This record gives sequence, C-alpha cells and structure tokens, in this order.
Amino acid sequence: MRTATIKAGLAVLALVAVSSGDGITAAEGAPPDTTEATDTTTAGGGAPSLAFSGPNGETPTSSSELQLTADEVEQIRAGGYTAALVWHENSAFIQAVEAGVREEFDDLGIEVIASTSAEFDAAQQAANIETVLASNPDIIVTIAVDPTTAAEAFRPAVEQGVKIVVLTTPPAGYIAGDEMVGIVTGELTAYGKAAAEMLGQALGGEGQVGWIFHDADFWFTNQRDQAFKDWLAYLYPDMEVVAEAGFSDPARTEDIANAMLAQNPELTGIYVAWATAADGVLAALRSAGRDDVRIVTNDLDENLALDMVQGGNVAGVVANPAVDTGRSLGIMAGYGVLGKPAPEMAVAAPVATTSDNLAEGWQAEFAEDPPQELIDAAGG
Repeated sequence: MRTATIKAGLAVLALVAVSSGDGITAAEGAPPDTTEATDTTTAGGGAPSLAFSGPNGETPTSSSELQLTADEVEQIRAGGYTAALVWHENSAFIQAVEAGVREEFDDLGIEVIASTSAEFDAAQQAANIETVLASNPDIIVTIAVDPTTAAEAFRPAVEQGVKIVVLTTPPAGYIAGDEMVGIVTGELTAYGKAAAEMLGQALGGEGQVGWIFHDADFWFTNQRDQAFKDWLAYLYPDMEVVAEAGFSDPARTEDIANAMLAQNPELTGIYVAWATAADGVLAALRSAGRDDVRIVTNDLDENLALDMVQGGNVAGVVANPAVDTGRSLGIMAGYGVLGKPAPEMAVAAPVATTSDNLAEGWQAEFAEDPPQELIDAAGG
C-alpha cells in the first residue's frame, strides 16, 4: 500500500531560450482590466517575474508537498466517504484530471457517486450542484464556470458541510480553510514563458505575432496569457505582437483568426489561450493555406499533437500534468475529510512539448503513452 503522495519531478520544464519583443495594435477586443494581476514584468525592464498569486492572493505551494501518511490513508478508507465531480466542461484535459482524481479516490476508498459537465454554462452548473447535493456527498471536486454565480450556487454545499476542493477557479469570495479546502492548479507564469520560448525558437527569434487571449475575468488564464506577452517581449526583441483579439467562446476563434490574418497578412506566429480555442485557429490557417504561420497554445489534445508531429502549423503545446493534478485534488480532499490544514494553493509546473518530446508531454498530461496514430505519425 502506498502513501498518497505526489511525485516531484514529473513537471520539469523542457524549455529553450532565445530573444523576444513587444509592439501592439488592437485587432478585436481588448485585454480584460487585470493589470495588477497579470503584469509579470519587473521594475527597470528586467526579466519578467515567475511569481504569481491565486484569485484571493493565495500563495503557491508545490504540489509535491501534498502528502498523507499511511495512517491517514487508513483513517480515510475507514470513513466510507463519497464524492461528486462538478466540472465546467468535458475536454480531454478534464477527462485526464478526472482519471487522476478517480485513481486517488480509489486508493483512499472514496466512492465517486456523480460526475457532471456544465459545458461552460453557469446555470447548468448550478443545476448540477443541486442534483448532486441530493445524494449527500462528503466531497465536491469542482471548477467554477462563473465565480460570481458559483458563490451562491455552492452555498448549500458549504452549509451542508461538504468539503469543496477546487481546480483552479473557486467561487468568488471562497477562502481556503473556510468555504473550501484549497485550490490545485498549474504554475501559470511558467506556461507563458514556455509558450514564448517555443514560438521564438520556431520562428528563429523574429516575426510578427498575433495574440488571441481569453477575454474574461479568469485569474489563471489572464496571468498565463500576459506572461506569454511579457516573456516574448523580454526574450525576443525582434518579434512583435501586431494583433490582439479576445474571446470568451472558444467556438469563435476560427472567425477571429480569419479576421486577424486578413488584417495582418504578414503574421508568422499566433498564441492562443488553450487547445480547444487553438483548434479553430488551426482550421482557419488550413482554410487560408497559411502553412507558414506557427501556433503555440496550452493543453495537449490529439488534433493539435497530430498536426505538430506532421510538421504542420502547431509549433508547440504547453502540457499540463493533468493526471497528477487530479491526484493532487484527491489528496487535498483527503485533507478536507480529516480536518487537516491543506496548502491554500498547490501548483505543478507544465511541460513544454514539441514534436521532439511528445511522449514526455503526453505522459505528463495523460499519464500514458501517446495514441498509436501519433506514434506512427511521428515516425516511431
């Protein structure tokens, strides 16, 4: 029987450094007004900071510090606890996170009695909460679709004494150790730096870049998106962000990319906030016959990985240690039912993934080998 502990070292960044730049004109939308939260540059024009904080100012702690002793594991197993998983969507990333949660819960003897997806609909998430609460779970693992409305939607769970463990985004005003046990997430400024380095390497340190950011008050993506710009500007002075466009609906990114390309035909690189949104950008580039434009984004998926290993538009994807993130959520839930103080925010570093280290990135994201189709496409 193993103790429930997260192994350090899986989330080691395989990064490269060259040089970068800034120079911005608005294409569509404007970044959310989160200057204080998202500005990662340092005074005097030095290197951007990798420091960041949670939505309520939570201080990051390495997820490797989340540990339960063998005695604590036995105590949890004897409790007969149940859990519900209340997600915001059902992406490949969330499926991998859930796999990690379920693996940890199985080890801890915690029964998963429900798993729901809101498909980015706050009203649907509220309905899902009401449904799962009827089964009286001891634990809810969740990520808020909309922090403001989630604060009220999750209030009955708080009043029932349910232990709420949060992936990245909590209901507004919820404090670790009070309404929720804590937050588990990624080392977000490292994502931005990794994406900047991969795009800089792919473009030889020069060229015009489009920045397609998440246009919502979402603390994690806001800081991650800004970190990409800050590190690009610092590392690559001969690269220029010439177009910016925000999105709230990932289904709109194909149209956004089409407009960006029409207005900026000299673009050679595009950053997109995450993979689902990047799929639309990839479709736009293919339709336009623009095989010269390189994409970087976050969160591995099979479509983007296949394009990457086939030498297509995708230069690199910053992979999440998704399964280990799920395991961390499971362990933090264990803290909750034990009444053991947990870190307010546990974080893991991502893995910068290109065609050269796809297997490493895939293992980090999904804790398994890449699908055979990807292995064959990569010549392996």
